Amino acid sequence: MLAVQCKMARAALGLGVRELAVAAEVSPETVVRLEQGENLRPRTLAAIRAALEAAGVEFIPENGGGAGVRLRRQPA
Repeated sequence: MLAVQCKMARAALGLGVRELAVAAEVSPETVVRLEQGENLRPRTLAAIRAALEAAGVEFIPENGGGAGVRLRRQPA
């Protein structure tokens, strides 16, 4: 997960830094550090990604058009 993907995911979900931090069980400062491009421990990064995925985000890998995110389609 890239820093920009975290920012995009939060924006798509309408989550603030503190809300994501609570969901991922990390400090708000950790989320800020990620979004500023700092390297985090793999397990910390995994916790943040898992929290965003649980909230309904899908991460789109680099595929020639750039990495991104989208909201998971809700079942009809």
